[in-house]
Amino acid sequence: MFTCIIGGFLGTGKTTLLMKIAGRCRRTGVTVAILVNEMGEVGIDGATIKGEGYDAVELPDGCICCSLSGTLQNALKNIDRDIHPDVIIIEPTGLALPHKVKELVRTSLIDSDRTMIVGLADAKRFYELMENKEEFFKRQLHASDLILITKVDLCSEGDVEVITGKLRSMHAGRDIIRVSAVTEEGIDEVVRRILNE
Repeated sequence: MFTCIIGGFLGTGKTTLLMKIAGRCRRTGVTVAILVNEMGEVGIDGATIKGEGYDAVELPDGCICCSLSGTLQNALKNIDRDIHPDVIIIEPTGLALPHKVKELVRTSLIDSDRTMIVGLADAKRFYELMENKEEFFKRQLHASDLILITKVDLCSEGDVEVITGKLRSMHAGRDIIRVSAVTEEGIDEVVRRILNE
């Protein structure tokens, strides 16, 4: 079993991208379970994912890397026992630090070495986040195995190139893929990386 943690700031496009990735995985015959963590009582993302026919577990009203850490570990064990998917995709809240979630996954699952962090950087709001939330933004991405620049369809080619260069200098050695949930640019490459891990 492979675990993929998709982390990124609020509004980066995690749920939309997650559903595109899960759909492509499912079309190849891979079984996927999704674990969604949302702040607040109403699980909009979880309802959307379940509405698309995926096995989805919601952990609402708290953060899985701190206040809900025990709940996350129990949920992962239950998913492994009851569904036993080929891939578990975890979508933490936009305020979570994905590397902390990875530590919890490693203590919850037997096959825990097969865990990838996919960090999302919103091309449309990149400069805004760098200006207002730079330290947190960098901390969210620093342990990523793969960085995706999302919403590239909303930016010019030149802007995306500059953002790619900045991310390469901040996170040397990380693979960076440009993606768009609208045009589906880069989605096949992301799925290949996940399934070949």
